[in-house]
Amino acid sequence: MKVLLVEDDELLGAGIRDALERARYTVEWVRDGAQALAALRGGGIDMAVLDLGLPRLDGMDVLRRAREAGVTTPVLVLSARDTTAQRIGGLDAGADDYLTKPFDLDELLARLRVLERRTRGTVVNLIHYGSITLDTAGLTVSIDDRPVELQRREFMVLRRLLENIGHVLSRQQLVENIYGWDSDLESNALDVHIHNLRKKFHPELIRTVRGVGYVIDPLPATRQGK
Repeated sequence: MKVLLVEDDELLGAGIRDALERARYTVEWVRDGAQALAALRGGGIDMAVLDLGLPRLDGMDVLRRAREAGVTTPVLVLSARDTTAQRIGGLDAGADDYLTKPFDLDELLARLRVLERRTRGTVVNLIHYGSITLDTAGLTVSIDDRPVELQRREFMVLRRLLENIGHVLSRQQLVENIYGWDSDLESNALDVHIHNLRKKFHPELIRTVRGVGYVIDPLPATRQGK
């Protein structure tokens, strides 16, 4: 999942970014409201964590303008504006959740998982595909109830593909979602992750669509679930 982090406080922003990355999110961090609005309008963002007191454009204006432009990306507001009226104003402006500062990073991650589950249309943190189970909260993967050790990027690639069963994801989509916009990426890095995942599970798990990208195909009805 790619998270847009909008926070102008360098120390706080760095702490949130590191926590999100440890939780296997890809993070795009911007420091002002104008950049935030451009990023939301540009698409490719799964969720946003939005501070309100921002340079150039206040977070409330970012939220209103994004919603007026038809942006449906889930937004969690993170702000020191903690009165009831201010929280209601943020929710009415289009926020999906509102967390006041100071806050606990574990609570922030839990609230993001709620938004993620809502987006997927599920009530649990588990993604099942045949005998494979991926736990988005525990950051674990198992096959036939046996744990499978994955590197951070491998976990992120597998998660993205499992969230899009039957939909071909281009190389560019996967790279941007796993590595972010500005990462210095070796040309074969994605291929290495795909190769490792096939080796750790089975060769047919991920199908290559030549000239396009990769896909995990739906299972026959008789093989759905564990």
